[in-house]
Amino acid sequence: MSSERTEVQVRPGVEADLDALTSLYNHYVRETPITFDTAVLTPEERRPWLLSHPEDGPYRLLVAVCADSQEILGYATSSPYRPKAAYSTSVEVSVYLRPDAGGRGVGTLLYKALFAALAGEDLHRAYAGVAQPNEASVRLHERFGFRYVGTYREVGRKFGRYWDVAWYEKEL
Repeated sequence: MSSERTEVQVRPGVEADLDALTSLYNHYVRETPITFDTAVLTPEERRPWLLSHPEDGPYRLLVAVCADSQEILGYATSSPYRPKAAYSTSVEVSVYLRPDAGGRGVGTLLYKALFAALAGEDLHRAYAGVAQPNEASVRLHERFGFRYVGTYREVGRKFGRYWDVAWYEKEL
C-alpha cells in the first residue's frame, strides 16, 4: 500500500472477513507483545471471537477498509470486560491495525465509529489494556478521553521476558 491518503470506510465486521482478520491478528501474535496470545490461531479457532461481536449491542467489531480495494486495514472491538453480571455495563476496547496502516488516522476513524455505535447502549465505562511500551496506542486512547488508572507490572510473559500492561478507562 502506498503512503498516499486512501479513502477509508468503516463497517461492521462480517464472517467473510474472518481470514483477513485472523491474518492481521496473527502478525501481532508472532511479532509483538501487543497481544499475550503466544500461538497463531486458525480462522476456525478465531470464529467464536468474530461471532461474539454482532452488528448491534454492546459488543461490536468494526473494520476499516480501503474504499477502492476493500482490503482490511484494521479493526476495533468492544468486548465484555469480565464475565460476571455486575460488569455488564463495562466493555474492554481494542484496535489492531495492519502494520502498514499505522500513523494514517485509521485507528482514530475506527474508535470514532465504535464510540458512536456504542453511544445508545447501556454502558458506563470502557477499559483498554495497553502492553508497554506502545506509545501510539497510549496517544490514541488519550485522544479519545481515556485516562490512565494503573499498571499491572510484569503481568504477561512472552518472547522470554515479562511485560507490563497499562490500564486506561473512559466514561461512556
